[in-house]
Amino acid sequence: MRLRMKLPDLDKNAVAYASLAFANAIMNPLFNFYYVKLFLNSYKISEVWFNQAQVLYMVWNAVNDPLFGYFQDNSSLACFRRRRTSILYSAPLFALSFLIPWFPWGRYQPDDWLIGVHLIVALNLYDTLFTFVLLQHCALFAEVSRKHDDRVRLMKYCLVAALVGTGPSVGIAAAVSNNMENLHNFRVFTVLVAALAWGSMHYAALNIRTEIDATRDQALLEAESQPKHEAATSTSIWKLTWQIVTQRNFILFVVMNFLQVFHMTFLISFAMIFADNLLPQDMFSSATRSVLYGSGFIIPMIAALLLSPVVERVGSYKVILGSFYLELVCAAGMFAIGPQPWLIVVYMLLDISIPTAIFNLFNISISDLIDDDCAKHARKTPLSSMFFGMNALFTKPAQSLAPMLVVTILNRYGYEELVRSTTVPDATRHDELKRVMFQIFCLLPATLAFLQILVWKPYSLRNSHASAAKYIDN
Repeated sequence: MRLRMKLPDLDKNAVAYASLAFANAIMNPLFNFYYVKLFLNSYKISEVWFNQAQVLYMVWNAVNDPLFGYFQDNSSLACFRRRRTSILYSAPLFALSFLIPWFPWGRYQPDDWLIGVHLIVALNLYDTLFTFVLLQHCALFAEVSRKHDDRVRLMKYCLVAALVGTGPSVGIAAAVSNNMENLHNFRVFTVLVAALAWGSMHYAALNIRTEIDATRDQALLEAESQPKHEAATSTSIWKLTWQIVTQRNFILFVVMNFLQVFHMTFLISFAMIFADNLLPQDMFSSATRSVLYGSGFIIPMIAALLLSPVVERVGSYKVILGSFYLELVCAAGMFAIGPQPWLIVVYMLLDISIPTAIFNLFNISISDLIDDDCAKHARKTPLSSMFFGMNALFTKPAQSLAPMLVVTILNRYGYEELVRSTTVPDATRHDELKRVMFQIFCLLPATLAFLQILVWKPYSLRNSHASAAKYIDN
């Protein structure tokens, strides 16, 4: 009986929304954490093909977000406009696209062109489905409720879902595959992850409800009955885009977010590679490294949950700004101390945890931008998908630029030769490579944090936590 009394306290709508976050949490970190090492170390892709794949990925990754965002906000087709319908039908394709990189298309030889084609298809197809589903997810964050407290509650549920999903998925994958040594076990695990993610997305699509469902359905009926030339005029993509990209706060946010995505991509893509070279094998066993990698995804979610009362009290702006100062101090301190193994472990956990924890607050900031835009232009329904899509247009290129930059630098100091060598590497050459890795490890985050401080300080939408919703339903 007491159990029945407690059940209503669980926000079922937030649980459904968080189910999408759980699906993303078990797939996306796993994808980004392992694909670089798999293609570089196991498939032995050439630097030329790796960079070509990243360039194509960068272009499509940036373009598809505003494109999908426009159609999701303005199309008369239910498969685009109705968010739950979009998620329901694209979820199985998203789960299948996650599996593409893990299964080779033949017996690969070093520098084989087929490896490059495999990477191009894997990155672009996965990102297409990831973008289509996650744009709807992000847009729902702004549409489930316009109250700051409700949005913080949604964030908490999503953080719990991510905590349950991200750390265990990465850590278990490392454990069952002996840190990518046993690829068969790794592939079996990814199939299980894909199936679980599909089930979670299916549940979310059937159960999420928003405040503006009726308003959006009415707008959809009006769009269907409106003459085509009038519809085209009223929803001009160029006009809407110009209204968004000329807002000063939006520009500041996307520049700051670009630097954050660059930082996070660098950390996720190269954490295993840097740990393999900077941490002595005799001091850190394979099991210890598995715990380290899993902790790097669990700690940020715990930190973000602990920060949520602070966000409710002082707002997301101050918390985000404070994190940049903390990152700068940590990076400068690590560089000054030098490459001490246990301190590297602590710093690695901090450098992964701080940006990832703070990144979870960005949906609050961009929802404030959506609210402000909706009030400023007296819109019937918010341009949620377009805002998230335009944000992605400017920030997604960082996901390709970070791996390209770091791989190019590392290969100049012998990383490619180290991976392909069948003999003991030259000690002097290897020491130089480790020195460069440590410098990148410290100086790149410090530079990014300093730039973020300069960009974020002028941002003016700082008090949404202290105000009521900025607009009401028409």
